Amino acid sequence: MKVLVVGSGAREHALVTALRKDGCDVTCAPGNAGINADVTTYPLDPSDGAAVAALAQRIGVDLIVIGPEAPLVAGVADAVREGGIACFGPSAQAAQLEGSKAFAKEVMLAAGVPTARPAVCVTIDDVKRALDDFGAPYVVKDDGLAAGKGVVVTDDRAQAVAHARACLDGGSRVVIEEYLDGPEVSLFAITDGTTVVPLQPAHDFKRVGDGDTGPNTGGMGAYSPLPWAPADLVQRTLDTVLQPTVDEMRRRGSPFSGLLYAGLALTSKGLRVVEFNARFGDPETQVVLARLNSPLVDLLMGSATGALADVAAPRWSDDAAVTVVVASEGYPEKPVTGDPIVGLAEANAVPHAYVLHAGTKPGDKGPVSAGGRVLSVVGTGPMLTDARAAAYAAVERICLRGSHHRGDIALSAAGAESGRIGG
Repeated sequence: MKVLVVGSGAREHALVTALRKDGCDVTCAPGNAGINADVTTYPLDPSDGAAVAALAQRIGVDLIVIGPEAPLVAGVADAVREGGIACFGPSAQAAQLEGSKAFAKEVMLAAGVPTARPAVCVTIDDVKRALDDFGAPYVVKDDGLAAGKGVVVTDDRAQAVAHARACLDGGSRVVIEEYLDGPEVSLFAITDGTTVVPLQPAHDFKRVGDGDTGPNTGGMGAYSPLPWAPADLVQRTLDTVLQPTVDEMRRRGSPFSGLLYAGLALTSKGLRVVEFNARFGDPETQVVLARLNSPLVDLLMGSATGALADVAAPRWSDDAAVTVVVASEGYPEKPVTGDPIVGLAEANAVPHAYVLHAGTKPGDKGPVSAGGRVLSVVGTGPMLTDARAAAYAAVERICLRGSHHRGDIALSAAGAESGRIGG
């Protein structure tokens, strides 16, 4: 099967790697330095639906897999399907589950999905009244896409107001929510608009610094499985969140086909949805796919063709996986780019570890940094302790001037695990 992956991050490198493992003939557009070393890549704007569809028809692909959220919200999946090509990814209308937090709240309310109480604000006075209503800690969200950095959680009312004002000044609405306590979980599900197949849960780290300090980022690392999560978490989420949401979208005439990502909080009052995304998450994809022991392509094609009910349930490794993001100097505020990346061969030579490229591009003497999150280093092993050791051993072999990474990815979970982790 010939597959075109659209995107340029570590998530797309993970998808390319998994599909190649399945025996697919994989290409990517636009890709990055690491993807370019593995498969043929094509330069294009991934949010240009006409260009993506034209490329797919020209090279004759059987399936297109759209990685990032911006092309989905821009309607690239619609353009591809109009060209008669199978596509993994929701329509622009369905992708509003991620494109608008207010819309997602509306759908959750209609579907009876448990979530934080929201207030949708269009003026700064609305914001101030909502902040006073909810109280601290304040949760302030940009209604639209913000590359994982549109949320502020703070006890500082002035900071909350400033973030809301910046969102409003940028032309977006603001969603104020009640604060949800408890640990967060990322759970992906593949759906064709009717059948829903959940994958394995993961936990990611949004703050830039150890101990969850500093500003929010697109994600600094992740791990799977979760030894502390309730045994019935996946089934409970399927029954109360994922299937009701897919059913409600179909009822509205906007069936959701693709990857539905539920960001969950395991609160003192029970399971609550923090957010929905309409695509594979980054960096959780890296650890979830590292544990997948059955063909990814069957699930993606089943979703794209409406035949997911006929696809065998995914099989999972009992091993753990940890990914550590290596970020450029100045990330997330002002990333420095253009620096050479040294030590990749040595990192890939570490047993049970490998490097996925994110913000990289080819340079005269090898890959150079081209974004804030530069690399995603994955380690695997029988326990989280082993997976952490492999990932960090590989990270230590990489040299990128001014780069930084968190040193505590999966640390507390690895310290608490006992016995062998089951999938």
